[in-house]
Amino acid sequence: MSFGPPPAGFEHPAPPAWTPPTDIEQELLDAKSREDWSAYFDALAQSRVYFEIRRDLVDARAGDIRPVFEFDPRVAGGRVWAVYTEGMLPAPEPHRVFDWNSLAWFAKVWDPTDPPMIVVNPRSPCEAFLPSAPPQSHAWGRFTDRKQGPADEIALRALRVGGPLHGPVAHGLACGAHLIVRQGMPWNALAYHGQGYPAEREMLRTSWGVANRQQWLEQQQALLATDGASPVWEFALSLRRTIARDFGGYVETGYWRDAAARVLRQKAEGETVLSSDGVTTTTPLPAADTEARVKGVQHLIGRITRYEARMRADGILDEGQYVSSVDAWDLGRASCMARWGLSTRYCALPEAEAAVVEAGYRATRCYDSWQDFSAAFILGRCLQFDNEKFGNWYQDMVTVHGILSSDSGSPWLNIPFR
Repeated sequence: MSFGPPPAGFEHPAPPAWTPPTDIEQELLDAKSREDWSAYFDALAQSRVYFEIRRDLVDARAGDIRPVFEFDPRVAGGRVWAVYTEGMLPAPEPHRVFDWNSLAWFAKVWDPTDPPMIVVNPRSPCEAFLPSAPPQSHAWGRFTDRKQGPADEIALRALRVGGPLHGPVAHGLACGAHLIVRQGMPWNALAYHGQGYPAEREMLRTSWGVANRQQWLEQQQALLATDGASPVWEFALSLRRTIARDFGGYVETGYWRDAAARVLRQKAEGETVLSSDGVTTTTPLPAADTEARVKGVQHLIGRITRYEARMRADGILDEGQYVSSVDAWDLGRASCMARWGLSTRYCALPEAEAAVVEAGYRATRCYDSWQDFSAAFILGRCLQFDNEKFGNWYQDMVTVHGILSSDSGSPWLNIPFR
């Protein structure tokens, strides 16, 4: 049985020159051109296979995933189940959302009320028609048994078409590359669907406490304003910047600790500040509270220096280099939050694009290079999550940094930081 061509009686016009958006579509096109359907299904079985779902039902009850079928006059009866690989997904629209599953799933969930045909990447050069019902579906379903489905592995991937490769938008997207490469998603996909609409919404709800547009907007603005990280981190790092400026660059850790203690104890005695209410004096802190703060900041300084030493050993920081600020931790996530806002339909494409550009612009005001930005992002991530275990929170970023710093296709090697 031939899977790929349209139903009998339909003739394709000669296709125009076409650039496959990602390696997945390239593999499908090459296999189809050779009529090597085994290779076609092997490639498809290792990919996310997206399909449109009813947004109203998902919003009402998260687990209610129902496909939206389409009409295609090339098929008897017209009803088809259109499915898409990652690079072929339509741009996000407010009322049109997608989920994904493995090819094996499609081979197992057939229902007599389903359309008779599944169409992969409709009306593209890598299109294929698959009969959805058994026994015909067994012919392509058997290929899925020897594949595990898509793997969320660290990988540098890009859209060849449909995503910016240069310019302000690409620069802002590259600021979010740590997390996007960690997930194996295309780094330049602004029109982002991610793990599918239901999973993206659940991720924002559980990881960020974002469950509606207003909450997304507040979180996006906080990240762009670099209000998401601990102010204690910035206090310690800004103090070191001041010392470095005054003493020619090198800051001895013991001196940094002592300086932090002096500043905190001085502040604890009460300060005269100018506010909207005029000149006021802050209330002195109890000695026990002050010493607890001193101990906490000095412990933080120890953590920072140990992470920096490890990052030098792992090639993230050069010898003698240190992190000036962890604002990159917020700005990198701000770039991703814009994409997540689009994948969850909490914002529209122009708003996401503006936030991505702003994240990139603010990054250039804080840092001098991609290396500086990367080290700062990694330090912020580790201070928040790793607790000096140097586990996956750190090791994954070492791998990502190495890829982005050396791969010829990396945006960091093709887009000037400033």
